[in-house]
Amino acid sequence: MISSSDFRTGLTLEIDNGVWQIVDFQHVKPGKGAAFVRTKIKNVQTGAVVERTFNPNEKLPAAHLETNQMQFLYESDGMYTFMDNETFEQTELSKEQLGDALNFLKENMDISLQTFKGKIIGISLPNSVVLEVVECEPSVKGDTATGATKMAKVETGYEVRVPLFVNENDKLRIDTRTGNYIERA
Repeated sequence: MISSSDFRTGLTLEIDNGVWQIVDFQHVKPGKGAAFVRTKIKNVQTGAVVERTFNPNEKLPAAHLETNQMQFLYESDGMYTFMDNETFEQTELSKEQLGDALNFLKENMDISLQTFKGKIIGISLPNSVVLEVVECEPSVKGDTATGATKMAKVETGYEVRVPLFVNENDKLRIDTRTGNYIERA
C-alpha cells in the first residue's frame, strides 16, 4: 500500500479495478481546511487522463506491471506478432490493443510489452523513431513566409506536418509521444 503523501510521477496504482499512472501531483495545504493531494492520473489501458484529489493519509495498492522486451516481427490478417527477446516466445496483438502505436511500428523494432496480472495492457515505444517519407507535396521556391509546413506520409501510413524542405525518400525522426516531426535523420 502506498500513502498518497508518497506519490511521485510515474508511479502506477490500482484504483477502481483499473491501472492508473501518476502524470502530475501537487501537495496542497490551503490556509483553511485540511491538506490534500491533487493529482493528474492516466489510465494505462485506455489512455484517459483525469484529475483527482486524495487525502494525504489515504492508502492505495501499488500496481505491479511486468515489462518484457519484445521485437515486432510482422503483421498478418490484422494481428501483429511480437517475439520475446529472452525466451523467443511469440505473442499476437490486435489493432485495438496497439492503438496509436501502429502509426510508428516498423518490423524488427524493439518495444516494451506491459502486463498486469498476466493480462497484456499495452506497449511502450521508444521516444522517437526514424521513418521514411513515401509521399509528400513538392515545395515551391518562394512559398515560405515563416514556419510554413506541409503534410508528408511516412512508410507506416502516418501523416505528419513537416517543414517545406522535406522531400520524398527523406528519413525523419518523429516523436512517438506527440506524433510530431523532430528532425531529418
